[in-house]
Amino acid sequence: MKLIISILLIAVLSAIAEYFLPWWTIVPVSFLVTLVIKPNKAFLAGFLGIGIFWLIAALLKDVPNQHILSTRMAALFHLPNYSLFMIVTVFVGALLGGLSSLTASLFTKP
Repeated sequence: MKLIISILLIAVLSAIAEYFLPWWTIVPVSFLVTLVIKPNKAFLAGFLGIGIFWLIAALLKDVPNQHILSTRMAALFHLPNYSLFMIVTVFVGALLGGLSSLTASLFTKP
């Protein structure tokens, strides 16, 4: 139960924080949520929380403009299509969230 609450709280608080602050605020948000709730699988909570949030945020920005920007960014990084670029983007964000949650978990260990 702590894992599901952590995932949802990380996703919602990250969305609120990124509305007002820069993109990197996902790191302190997932760190602080993990410090407070202490889920059993901290890396998974941060990884899924930020991954779900970034996937939804990227799709909400990408779908209305017919994938123009993501197609151009995929070409810039020599990726075959925009879908792979979206997967890489979500993975990078999820990895940051997972590592910051893992850091908070290890920070509280005796």
